[in-house]
Amino acid sequence: MNQVQNSVTLIGNLGKDPQPINTQKDDTTMISFSLATNEVYNNKQGEKVTTTQWHRCVAFGKKAEVIKQYAQKGSKMAVQGSLRYTRYTDKEGVERFSVDITVNDFAFLDSKPEAQSA
Repeated sequence: MNQVQNSVTLIGNLGKDPQPINTQKDDTTMISFSLATNEVYNNKQGEKVTTTQWHRCVAFGKKAEVIKQYAQKGSKMAVQGSLRYTRYTDKEGVERFSVDITVNDFAFLDSKPEAQSA
């Protein structure tokens, strides 16, 4: 393993419609969306337990435009990207940290309704 990589792949559902973020100085479109993934396991009593993790994804340019146009709350998507850690100070002066996934590639996984099929 000679190569160091920052790569993450998720399959999940959007928690709400993609949200625009302030446009970059060069007018590049930028959006964010939350993606929910589920982990299922059996507890000590043998009961099935599902836990949900929420991931904040950020997309730029053409990718952002396509996601904004076609994705909506509940859409199932596969996202491939890289982790980005950010440190910032909030309005109260408290230092905070956030983790975003910068989208490098994506796929819509919902099947088309029959009325839209070719």
